[in-house]
Amino acid sequence: MKEKINLKEKFSKFSEFWTPKVIAEMNDYQFKLAKFKDDFTWHKHDDTDEVFLVIEGEMVIEFRDSEIALAEGEMFVVPKGVEHKPSARAECKVLLVEPRGVINTGERVDELTAENDVWI
Repeated sequence: MKEKINLKEKFSKFSEFWTPKVIAEMNDYQFKLAKFKDDFTWHKHDDTDEVFLVIEGEMVIEFRDSEIALAEGEMFVVPKGVEHKPSARAECKVLLVEPRGVINTGERVDELTAENDVWI
């Protein structure tokens, strides 16, 4: 099926923070939209890198020894196995790219673990 995807329209379909929503797949990878605000949990993904592309707003990815700030239009790839903690002072809209089946909190299960494979 040939249908374009409008990110603004997709972001308007949910309001929860830290709950990635799938908007497309390419091979075994999913493109997910998420809204960030405040602090997430420390976690890592042992088997995959994770892409963060800021669509709107600003965010920080903390590492145990440093941090990186991302603004609108900026992207960063967290290498697999690297512990990190995303955060945003105000609402930030992000596009994530990761393999199908990746849990947002990695190996950790807590109150921020979102239902996986939710499409909008």
